[in-house]
Formats: sequence, C-alpha cells, structure tokens
Amino acid sequence: MQLSSLKNKRFNIDKLVQAAQEVNGGGEQSRGADDRIWKPTVDKAGNGYAVIRFLPGPEGSELPWVRYWDHGFKGPTGKWYIEKSLTSIGQSDPLGEVNSRLWNSGNDADKEVARQQKRRLHYVSNIYVVSDPSNPSNEGKVFMFQFGKKIFDKIMDVMQPQFPGEEPVNPFDLWEGADFQLKIRNVEGYRNYDRSEFKSPSTFLGGDETELQEVLDQLHDINEFIDPKNYKTYDQLKTKLMEVLGESAPRTVKQEVAMDKVQSAPAIRSIAEPEISSSAFDEDEDDTMAYFQKLAQAD
Repeated sequence: MQLSSLKNKRFNIDKLVQAAQEVNGGGEQSRGADDRIWKPTVDKAGNGYAVIRFLPGPEGSELPWVRYWDHGFKGPTGKWYIEKSLTSIGQSDPLGEVNSRLWNSGNDADKEVARQQKRRLHYVSNIYVVSDPSNPSNEGKVFMFQFGKKIFDKIMDVMQPQFPGEEPVNPFDLWEGADFQLKIRNVEGYRNYDRSEFKSPSTFLGGDETELQEVLDQLHDINEFIDPKNYKTYDQLKTKLMEVLGESAPRTVKQEVAMDKVQSAPAIRSIAEPEISSSAFDEDEDDTMAYFQKLAQAD
C-alpha cells in the first residue's frame, strides 16, 4: 500500500461506525504459535501494560479490522471441539444450529449446555507496538492483534463519544489517530481491560512519510481470518461435532436429543445462532481459546 493512496482514501469515522453497527447486528488456522500475532504479557499477579497503535487495513481491505467467531468446549466423550464457526463467513454452522435449538427449548438445562458451547467473538487488526516493557524487542514492529468485544467497545467509544466537548477520533488514522494504552488487571481470576484507554490524538511517527511507508509495507493480510478456504466445510464440522458429542457411544437422553438436532441440521440451516449472555470468560475471548487449546493438546 502506498502512503499517498492511503492519504487520498482515508476512512472517515462515520463510515467505520456504520460498518461496525452493520456487522454487529445481524479452512482451520494452525494452532501453533504465530509470531505475526502480538500478545500482551502479564506478570505473576496477572497485570500488564503496553502501548500500541492501531493501523489501517492492508491493500484491498474494506475495513481496518475483521471479525470471526469460534467454539471451544469439551464434549461428553472427553474430546475437544475447537473450531472456527462458519457464521463468520455468512454460512450456517452445525453447532450454531444445535445451540439455537437448545436455547429456544425453554429448558434451563439446555440453555446451560448452549452457554458452554457458545461461539466466541474475536476481532483482528494490524498494530504497531509503541511500548512493550515486558518484551522490548517487540517495540517498533508491526503485528496482528486479536482482541475481544471489550477493546472493540473502547474503539467505538472514541469514534462516537457520548459527552459534550469530546471530538470523535479515528484510531486507525495515521495522521489523526491515537495511541492505545493497554492496561490489564486480574479481576476475580480473569483479565480485565476496563482501565485501558486512548491517549490524545497525535500524528503517528511524527508524520515522517518514509517511516510511515515502511510501516505500511509491513501490514499483514488480516483477511485470512475470514477467507472461506481457511474454514472446514459444514459436513466436516458436523462430523467432528458428532464425534465430540459421542455418535457411537451410549448416550443420555440429553445427548440423544442433541445428536438428533445435529443429524437433522441440513433441514434447519436457516436458523441463526442466538446471542448468548456473556460469562466471565468473555473478558478476554482470545485468552480463553488459547487456554482451551492447551487443555486439548494436554489430553
């Protein structure tokens, strides 16, 4: 991406807010470490601090972020289901359909199962690490950053401020954006980002066009997270789900009902997955999935 072309087609805040409102309405990645993805470090007490700058999307991106959902839970067989949801790319997902049926059954036990199997929301953007006291070698580098709803809400807050005297800020803008102070606390055993905040708007890297262009040249293609080729097919996910729920093992009545719903899923593909109320895990969806993956690998 050329700096000059970016300057001519900078995203205005209204467009970003509208896009966020629209998407918030309505093949599998490698599970190994990805050195393109930056993760904040916390100390033994669970606290951490870093300063990052959100960057524009790479060439060809409609927005400077993408979002996707995945699922992570351990079934009655002891096997794990850790998969990206096809709802991320606008397709029906077998587990989403099961959860819809369970949630709408009127049975509290079914709702609890749906909560345990619910999809988890992730956003991905390019960032520049301004300060990373725990890992100084990351400073001055461009990474992808996966984050959850809490941090995305803070992005939305600065783009559409609620109080008099506050001016909207596009945090992805190189010239009028703002650094983000990531402040992590351990609250009741979970990561909490409530104290994280944007600094005052400032020109990134002092507006030096050579340095800005070097940063743009390092942007990662975040669209891989929503590329259909990186998702398993409906039938592949259905087979995996039946294996995790115990297709061939003796099943309880509840498991039988769940399996019947999976097996009949092709006839109900129009059912959307419900928005299930948050749990404490949602303080950091990405950390939750990493935790699930470690458990699965340990089994």
